[in-house]
Amino acid sequence: MSSDIIRIGTRKSALAVAQTLLVADAIKTADNGLSVRLIKKQTEGDRILDKPLLEFGGKGVFVSEFEQALIQGEIDLAVHSAKDLPMDIEDGLGIVAVPKREDPRDVLVTLKGTDPKENQEIVIGTSSLRRQIQITEIGKSLWEGIPVRCENIRGNVQTRLEKLKGGAYDGILLAAAGLKRLGIDGDEAFAYHYFDCEEFIPAGGQGILAVEGPLKSNYSNQLKQIECAQARLCLTLERNVLKLLHAGCHEPIGIYSRIKDGTMEVFGISKRGAEIKRIRLSGKPKDHEALAELAARGL
Repeated sequence: MSSDIIRIGTRKSALAVAQTLLVADAIKTADNGLSVRLIKKQTEGDRILDKPLLEFGGKGVFVSEFEQALIQGEIDLAVHSAKDLPMDIEDGLGIVAVPKREDPRDVLVTLKGTDPKENQEIVIGTSSLRRQIQITEIGKSLWEGIPVRCENIRGNVQTRLEKLKGGAYDGILLAAAGLKRLGIDGDEAFAYHYFDCEEFIPAGGQGILAVEGPLKSNYSNQLKQIECAQARLCLTLERNVLKLLHAGCHEPIGIYSRIKDGTMEVFGISKRGAEIKRIRLSGKPKDHEALAELAARGL
């Protein structure tokens, strides 16, 4: 048994804290002699809310300050949404644990009792290029004959929902995992349309938490106990595809993998120029590196 206090870094948003508490509780369950302290930080991405992420560094702005805190020994671990974790991690650090994946789907949230079909256009709030190309395409069948216009939206989940209530958008796109972790997926003020992952491809790592820390962690035994082998394998494949494509948040790319009945299935979408490409592959989990290469070639 350990009597240490493990310091876990997290952003201050309600979702980031909820996600970090899930990891903290799992670690304490693995070692009930271990205490956990959350170290909350406001990142550059949290401070600048009047600009799209693309304009000031991409999703890495949510991560870099925690990496410096890990290197300087201010914290022992940091918890990130895996889809926010850049491809390049600071030397000496790595993804030291990957818990079980939450619902990876995207959700269209609208105000209950409203009917966007009555509008001359549908205004959807999303800053994600990946979501923009897909909702514009799928909108043709959801709202036949009504054009879809996407507008940027920033802020935490609750802020976005308030903007929806205020009438700024006809709908907003969110991750199912975030709604479920916050316990607001059943809020009766809203209607929820969950897209199948084959139809609306998630971001690489969506629904997965990445625990980042020193590669030589003092808590290796506890971290092994919260590790999910399938989630790790899927995250590895999805990040490999993004790395092979040299993709960041500047690229409209979705990549999702899952393991069903011993088979690894891979779904992807990309848009470069005017062309939208989709891929669907399957193979053995042990061949995930070859599947990643095939997926990258197809996208």
